[in-house]
Order: sequence, then structure tokens, then C-alpha cells
Amino acid sequence: MSYKVKVLFDGYSTINTEGLSANCSCVLISGPKKVIVDTMSAWDRDRIVEALTREGLTCDNVDFVVSTHGHSDHIGNNNLFLKAKHIVGFAVSFQDQYFIHPFETSEPYIIDDGVVVIPTPGHTLDHVSVLVRTSDLGTVVVAGDLFEKVEDLEDPSLWRLVAGSDNQEEQEKNRNKILLLADWIVPGHGPIFKVTENMKSNARQGLK
Repeated sequence: MSYKVKVLFDGYSTINTEGLSANCSCVLISGPKKVIVDTMSAWDRDRIVEALTREGLTCDNVDFVVSTHGHSDHIGNNNLFLKAKHIVGFAVSFQDQYFIHPFETSEPYIIDDGVVVIPTPGHTLDHVSVLVRTSDLGTVVVAGDLFEKVEDLEDPSLWRLVAGSDNQEEQEKNRNKILLLADWIVPGHGPIFKVTENMKSNARQGLK
């Protein structure tokens, strides 16, 4: 299966006098299936529609919507995609039909050979990430808020305290697992980054 990953919008998070200014990364996965991961805030509707138009797509062309978790900046425009199956955290649904899938026992949800949704709890207890086998970048993981941004590898307070974590121990374990699986990671609130050998070495040490 041949897939490409296109970051439609880079996420960001900045502390300011009123709290935190933030929005999530929004990613289009194109191949045999069309998948959009994290649909930003409710105020971003037109931006998403316009970005898809630039890619020659409409909302009806999307087969799956994946929200890595249920925070408002990650689900704000799910209702644009009424022909898609929706995966929001551990919940899988289409219209009023919910499908039982055992994410709780670490079972991945296989969209096809090229796109797999895997449970990565920590930031929230039902957090998921999307692993994509691409034709140009190798393995890309769209990781939601499992990773806040690349800087949180040097400053863990960014994911532990600024972004917050429902289970820091689980999140750290899943971060290390993803670092070992991925060639590139799209974090929830920063640009895509390449996983270096030093990052992988540190992850191996962290899993011992």
C-alpha cells in the first residue's frame, strides 16, 4: 500500500498572559484510503475545507477521521466528514453505530496494510496514534499529544506539565515505543520532526 502524509496545518502551543494559546496539527493521509487526523478547533472549518480543496479533495472523499483524543482542539470539525468512519480515542463509530474494538488490550485498529491506529495512552487514557507506512518518508507516526513538540524530548515539562498527562508513566513508555517505530513523528503542537539515532538510543534505555 502506497501512502503519503501531508501536514495541512502545524500545531502550536504558547503560554501567554491569559493561559495557553494552542491548536493541534491537522494531517491528511492519502493513498488507497483517505484519512484525516485531528480536525482542529470549531473555528477552523473554512481552513480545513480550503486545504482539502488545494489537495483536490472534498470532505466527502475522506474515508476515516481519527481524533487522537477528545480534546476540543482535536475534534472541532469532525462533523464535516459525514461519509467517513470516525475513530475518537478508543471509540469507533459511523452515524449512530458504535463498533467494539479492544484498544484497551493494546489491539491496533488496522485500516489497511499501510495505515494502523494504535493505542498510546498517557496524555489521555484513551489516546491513539496513527502509524503510516509511506512511499517517501518511511514510517510516519501522527502522534497527537503523545508528543507536544520536538522540544519536549529535551524538556519533559512541556508534555508532563504544560500539555498535561493523565498517566505520565504510561505516556513515557508509549513515547519510547513510538520513537523506536517511527522515522518521522507529527506531534500534536509542533512541526513534523525526524527521529534521530540518538532519540532511538535514549528510547531503548528508557524501556529497559
